[in-house]
Amino acid sequence: MDARLDYFASPTAGKALKHFMSAGRTLKESALPAATQELVALRVSQINGCAACIDMHTKEAAAAGETPVRLNLLVAWREATVFTGAERAALALAEEATRLADAGHGVSDEVWAHATEHYDEDQLTALVVLVSFMNAVNRLNVVTRQPAGSYEVGRAH
Repeated sequence: MDARLDYFASPTAGKALKHFMSAGRTLKESALPAATQELVALRVSQINGCAACIDMHTKEAAAAGETPVRLNLLVAWREATVFTGAERAALALAEEATRLADAGHGVSDEVWAHATEHYDEDQLTALVVLVSFMNAVNRLNVVTRQPAGSYEVGRAH
């Protein structure tokens, strides 16, 4: 499969994505746990069907020590016993924030309250921005059919 656009060859994309990816690096440095960030990025990408991001975040998570069991069960995290309460809260928020049109209500008060039990305001801010960031990146990649499978760990950061 060939990408519809080559972002690296486009001067416009180069200028815009330089700043956009800088935001992604800022999130990496936030107080939100790195494992939670990778799980959320991967789950949002699964929902949106972004193969390039699934490739990237699966490999980044594995390189950071994430287990194959947790990576394989992420798609069914509600039924899996391998995720912490905090991770579950983050994943629930990520799913509702990604499926805005499906839910019709945005993020529910219940899901938000559960997240506030596990994360402080700075971490919640990072989580919300991360979910929004991943949804945007997924759309950039899905619309232009960016191929998956050749991502090398550390390349995007």
